[in-house]
Amino acid sequence: MTDEQSRTVRFFGGPLDGRVQQLRETEAVPGTVIRHIHLHGGPKIETRYELGRSERGWEYRVCATTRSESEPDGIRDAG
Repeated sequence: MTDEQSRTVRFFGGPLDGRVQQLRETEAVPGTVIRHIHLHGGPKIETRYELGRSERGWEYRVCATTRSESEPDGIRDAG
């Protein structure tokens, strides 16, 4: 894995599928869950991604679970 690959993360699934962005060192914690909120002209659509590692590097994959309205600790908004 190159140094550049160790600092980037790729999204799989959902509206951010295929996006590649920089991953800050403080964000590189496997199991971290982020959310992306889509607000374009209709109902709010919230998608959650969980951070993990693979042989290709860091990746966010769409979470298959739903949650209640209470916001659990450790979840942040996608940037």
